[in-house]
Order: sequence, then C-alpha cells, then structure tokens
Amino acid sequence: MIAARAVRYAAMGPWSAGTVQVLLTDSSARDSGAAGETVFARGGPGRLAEALAAAVRSFGGEILNGAEVVRITTSGGRATGVALASGDELRAPVVASSADPKRTIAGLLDPVTAGPTLAWRAGNIRTPGVVSKLNLALSGLPEFAAANGEPVRLSGRIVIAPGIDYLERAFDAWKYGRVSEQPFLEATIPSIADSTLAPAGSHVMSVLVQWTPSRLREGDWDSRREEIGDLALDTLEEYAPGITGLVEARQVITPLDLARDYGLTEGNPLHGDPGLDQWFAWRPLLGHARYRLHPVDGLYLCGSGAHPGGGVTGGPGANAAREILGDLKKSRRSR
Repeated sequence: MIAARAVRYAAMGPWSAGTVQVLLTDSSARDSGAAGETVFARGGPGRLAEALAAAVRSFGGEILNGAEVVRITTSGGRATGVALASGDELRAPVVASSADPKRTIAGLLDPVTAGPTLAWRAGNIRTPGVVSKLNLALSGLPEFAAANGEPVRLSGRIVIAPGIDYLERAFDAWKYGRVSEQPFLEATIPSIADSTLAPAGSHVMSVLVQWTPSRLREGDWDSRREEIGDLALDTLEEYAPGITGLVEARQVITPLDLARDYGLTEGNPLHGDPGLDQWFAWRPLLGHARYRLHPVDGLYLCGSGAHPGGGVTGGPGANAAREILGDLKKSRRSR
C-alpha cells in the first residue's frame, strides 16, 4: 500500500528512483497521513465546480462555457488576452492559464513570442499517459472479503496492489506500450459517505486503472476501450466476488479521452510526470516556478503544472492568485 502511494499517476515503478518524493508529497497533503484516507465533495465533483463558479459570479466574474481558446494574444512582450475558435478575442491585462504548461507554451503561445529556447524546453516536459478511469453504477454495495462485512472499511481507498513486484511488473508492461493483465487498481465508493450520489440501495464506484499507456503497442484506444473495463472488473471480481453482476452501467475513460475531451496533453492528469526533475523549483521549468511564464509579462500558470502539483487542492490557483495580486499592486504603485 505504501509503494502504491509512491507511484500513483506516475510513470515510475516502485523500484524507480524518485518515488519517495511522490510518497512524501502525497503524505504532506493529508493531515493524518493515513494511507486509506480520502475526502469527497458532497454532491460529487460537479457540485465543487458549481460552488467555484458561484463564487466567481458573486464577485462579478463571467464564465464562458464551450468557448475554445486557440491562442494567447500578446503585444510588445506582454499578454493581452485570448483568441477563441469562434474568431472572437477577449482582451485582458492578465491571462492565467490552468491548461498544462506544454499546451500553454507550445500550443497556445506564439512561437515567436515564446522564443526557441522556452518552446524547446516546454516541448520536453514529460507528460506520459499513465491512467484510465472506470466509473460504475452498482445496484448494491459489493462485498469485499477483506472488509469482513463492515461497510465502513470500504469508505476510503480500496487498493489492489498485492506486492511491490506485482506493481513493478505492471509498470514494465506500460513501458512497452502494453497493459498488464494484473493491473494496479485504486477504487473508491463515494456513495457510502454521500447518499445523494445514487438512489437508495445503489452505489457509484470510481476505479483508477494505473499504467495504461497513451500510445498502445497494438491497436488504439477507440477499439480497445472496453478491454480496460473488462480487465478492471475481472481483477475486482477476485477480491469482491459478484461485483460484475451488480453493474448497471459503466463508463471507461482512457488516456485518449483525457487528451481529446479534457485537453490534457497525452492524457496526463497531473500536467507533468511527478519526477524529481519536474517538481518543486523545477515545476514546470527551472526559472518559471513562481507561476509567471517569462518572457511574457502578464501570463501566469495556475493549474496542476505549477507547484504544488496535481490533485483537487486549489493550491496552484491560490498561489498564482497571490502572485498576480502582488504584481498588480506593484504595477499600480509604479504608475
């Protein structure tokens, strides 16, 4: 279980150098440091997004849904706004991007403005696809033998990682563009803590399938999508016999979907692999760790690609906001 925490969302196996950093970062984000602890937003992730949107609107902010940004506009070395796929341009003295740094710099910023060095460095940020997601609607609560009939034992994280060598072999398969037949799984059943997520007697289950490569050695994700769902359920069946019979609906989200539908480069949910060379002062790049993307004034990074990294923490956004406010105050004083 400890080794599993050190490799979750990472393109590293438990024997890889630098995994202790992943473990310590994960532990520091939890007050108790408990391995199985997890926190759910009541009403689901959508309610959290709605609460954030309501906060923005309460301060007079406007949110445009379905407005695809295709370019960050600049003038004289300063960000001036964004251009949309519709052809419209939105002007602003500050642009904060929560897209991953590779997409922000290499995809949205004018190459001439970024310059050859920054564009080259951004292109080398490692963003490998490593995870898929299986969402399940269940007609009842699955019975895990290890829970000894106590539902409260299933209210945290359910980790399928029988041993360190098991994890390493699953990682080995990923390195060669394959998915291990014995995958590392981490599941949660949030409806145990929040009954509003499912009808009475029913449950929802979220399963993380680790080490699913963005580029498959054979075939593609559109044609092999359901294999992940079958593999995850077959594995869960070994620990919770009968769980397959409880499935009323399922959704499989592959690295391709994360890239194509959610804009994550290569489907990496952390906006960059959490290796030692892409963390702390090196996140996203050495010299750009304080949320500003030089040499473009007024352009900031506020997503998971900035310190302290991924996860639903609000940390990168809060830190970026403080830097933006500080810079605006300095600008006003200098006028």
